[in-house]
This record gives sequence, structure tokens and C-alpha cells, in this order.
Amino acid sequence: MSMTRSTTNLSTEAARAARRWYVADADGKVLGRLASRVASVLRGKTNPAFSPHVDAGDFVVVVNAAKIRLTGQKLAKKEYVRHTGWPGGVRRARAEEVLTKHPTRLLREAVAGMLPRNRLGRRLVTKLKIYPGPDHPHRAQKPVPLPE
Repeated sequence: MSMTRSTTNLSTEAARAARRWYVADADGKVLGRLASRVASVLRGKTNPAFSPHVDAGDFVVVVNAAKIRLTGQKLAKKEYVRHTGWPGGVRRARAEEVLTKHPTRLLREAVAGMLPRNRLGRRLVTKLKIYPGPDHPHRAQKPVPLPE
């Protein structure tokens, strides 16, 4: 009588085969709340067979990113810092400036900050498609609305 136990793992191929496409409307949504929901779906935490080392997440298309909302005084006081790569190349911009010049950057940075900082995290961010307006070119994938 054998007393060995076996566990089954989710294969990478099975995880990729079950991928779905979701569309989220950012019009009037709070930045952090939407970003955490999107990051969870990208990571695959909504998948019953979630495994931390497997890319089992789904694709997410976010529309109306220019109409996203920040609470409190964050629009005027929150700073985004980036570096050009050159000496003395630190660039600072308030959230209001970033939202007007690059409307997709706020959401992309918020979601990327909630994903792992490794090869897997960099691959997961590529499944996020953000558009400032209501139109997107992913109609052929038949995205369904992102569940709340």
C-alpha cells in the first residue's frame, strides 16, 4: 500500500489557453481602486488555478483613461518622478500635468507598481492595453466587461 501523495500543477500551456479579454471603463473611477482590480486580473489571481510563478492572467483593455479620478488633493499635490538617464536628469511632474500630457501614464504606473518587480511582472504589464478615449482596436478579441 503506497502512501505517496501527488499534487497537480497548472501547466503554462493550459494557463495560456484559458486566457480571456476584459474591458474596463475608467470614466469616473478612482485610480487606485481600478488599478488594484486590473493588477489582480493581470496577475491571474482570479483564476482558480493561480500559481505565483506562472503567467496565468488575462488581458485587460482600459478605455477612457483620460477621465480617471484622483481623490483629495492628489491631482495638485501628487508628484511623479522620472529620470532621463543623463546626469541631473531628474524630471518631476504633478499628477495634473501628467494626466493632461500623457493620460495613460498614471494608470500604467499604478498597475505596474502593484505587480512583481521581475521578469514575470514585466511580461504581465504587456497584457495591459490603455487608451485615453472610448475607442480601442481589440474588438476582434470580444472583450467582456471587467467584473467588479
